[in-house]
Amino acid sequence: MRQTLSPAEIDLWRQMTGPDRRHAVVVARRVVAELGPAGATAPVRAAALLHDVGKVESGLGTLGRVPATALGMISGHRRAGHWASGRGPLGRVGRYLDHSRIGAELLEQAGSDPLTVAWAAEHHLPAGRWSLPARVAAALKAADDD
Repeated sequence: MRQTLSPAEIDLWRQMTGPDRRHAVVVARRVVAELGPAGATAPVRAAALLHDVGKVESGLGTLGRVPATALGMISGHRRAGHWASGRGPLGRVGRYLDHSRIGAELLEQAGSDPLTVAWAAEHHLPAGRWSLPARVAAALKAADDD
């Protein structure tokens, strides 16, 4: 972990829930298996490990995430940015649904590599909107089963 993440990134990692960290490790292992050690550079591995770090701001556990996801599907994710600034349950739902943007901001503040920041922001976007090299982005997306 220390060979991949900076001290500031490790601090973010530690804030993630156990299930989110386990998911991230699986994603990172899949990416390394797909790209090999040379292709899975430290920023790529960090992108795999921290792509969902924005979820820490929501404070929602698994039981809260299921209805939040359903609400996002019903109302559309566009409302998430508006809700994210609020307090209470709807604010937490908004921050969960807006975790890509929030995660990118957290990573940028932590001084993460631009590739790591970009993947946090883009990991739910369609392939045509990715800024990463196509092979790297495809490997990251394929490794992330959500």
